[in-house]
Amino acid sequence: MSTSPPPTPPSRAPGDQERRFKDIRSPCEWIEDYRPGGFHPVHLGDSFNNGQFKVIRKLGEGAYSTVWLANDLRNSRYVALKILISENTEETSHELHVLYHLAKVAPQDGTRHVTQLLTDFEHKGPNGIHKCLIFEPMGPSVNSMVYELPQFKPRKYGMKIRYPPQMAKRILLQSLQGLEFLHKNGVAHGDFQPGNILFSVQSIDSLDEASLCQEDNVQTKSISPPVERLDGKQDKWAPRYLCLAQPLAPYASISENLRVKLSDMGGAYFLNDPPEKPITPLGLRAPEFVLMGEVDKSLDIWSFGCLVFELVTGKPLFCVPAYGDRTEEDDNHILELQAKLGPLPDELYSRWETSSRYYTKDRKLYNCQLGGIAEGEEPLMLEQTSMEEAFDLTTPDLTDEEAEKVKRLIRRILQYDPSKRPMIKDILRDPCCSIQVDGTSVLHVLRGQLPIQTSGIWLRAQTCPTELVGRWNMRELPYGIRTLFRTRADDSGSMSSAVAPRLDPSIPVEEEKTPNYHAVRFYHIHLDQVLNGRYQIATKLG
Repeated sequence: MSTSPPPTPPSRAPGDQERRFKDIRSPCEWIEDYRPGGFHPVHLGDSFNNGQFKVIRKLGEGAYSTVWLANDLRNSRYVALKILISENTEETSHELHVLYHLAKVAPQDGTRHVTQLLTDFEHKGPNGIHKCLIFEPMGPSVNSMVYELPQFKPRKYGMKIRYPPQMAKRILLQSLQGLEFLHKNGVAHGDFQPGNILFSVQSIDSLDEASLCQEDNVQTKSISPPVERLDGKQDKWAPRYLCLAQPLAPYASISENLRVKLSDMGGAYFLNDPPEKPITPLGLRAPEFVLMGEVDKSLDIWSFGCLVFELVTGKPLFCVPAYGDRTEEDDNHILELQAKLGPLPDELYSRWETSSRYYTKDRKLYNCQLGGIAEGEEPLMLEQTSMEEAFDLTTPDLTDEEAEKVKRLIRRILQYDPSKRPMIKDILRDPCCSIQVDGTSVLHVLRGQLPIQTSGIWLRAQTCPTELVGRWNMRELPYGIRTLFRTRADDSGSMSSAVAPRLDPSIPVEEEKTPNYHAVRFYHIHLDQVLNGRYQIATKLG
């Protein structure tokens, strides 16, 4: 082994002949990205910010960061530590600007819809100065949590891995509310996909550190085999081993009161300053961006429409693999668009420069072979399946009536003309975005679409220490809900003081005595607090 130190690696991704390390087959970040401008090398037990944060577990990694569970020794809590690459890319700067903006303009609302930024600092390492962001700890993404559901363990051949319909509906509703929050505050997400929607976790602050720690053990596949250079030298820019991600799946809430939040603002942008090239995944791109380069908040709406299909069926609507050739990727996407949704309008079709590879002059499909065919070759023809047919082929766990409603919603959202797509507030009114209670749509009740004589809906407060039951009073709609709560008398006959928290102290409390309730208190509850999961629907009155 040579004793001379290795040269400083370049600050760009290496070519095949410039690689420094032996291959690591563990599912981790690419070891060659540990270079100046790249990832910061982290080992379990490392400390950050003058000893405040101790790394105990890896939660995940992305193109521009690694994410770790850390013990905040100063504040006696666990946090998520996101360490950005040291290169000051457009994505990293955008994320910081967006997070600072949201924290300033809507600090309370933002915590319900977007992962909460607690603080940030800089850390100097061998690969440069890294921005470190501290967030509340979150669970797995919607993309991966489905595999952790108990009904899919043990995994069996032929299983249809997808969320139960009511669970998918809650995820979609809350993520749509997250988009609505961003758009109202002048921000588009830009990378709206299942991988960037995270499950909230139950509080883990009371847990012992040892129960959350990740083992540094190759045998348990918690970490990779040792990192080794091809030349056998020591490398100060890379860690000794890579950690496999261990998301907080055991602590994620998957019950009726599950919560999800939008994360990863690396692709976010301000609506008044859109980027030329958003980083939306290939299959979730809107046609006006693919063909005309148009970028605005309607791209998020299009992505949401694709996600409705994906979460209900368990299959992506548009499967567009990355070929490394953008023209062929775009061609593949456009072919799928026309198969699933129908012909492009003339204005869009005229922008498709390579259409002649697949369509005749009178727009008849004659070939599906990407890149076109050479003279004398037989064209490739594939069966064309509409969105509705593809949906039905997955046999989703819905009644025929429910399935028709979902397909109509998807078709309503995925319109080629962005000006004809519904706004988020309109989608929220759609029957598909309501939660059913004994056959009655909660959103329809809330939005005054049922008569007052329909009585009310009882709901149970999830955050209160005693049994509390409330009834929605239709006369207060749509501005809010005046809800009555009851408490049980203790053995001495006195009333418990543990009643529902005052959600709006400016509204007076009214009390009365009735034969059925020892005490009745009225509180004003805003509609969004019900829809955001603070209250659980219990049952419908007759």
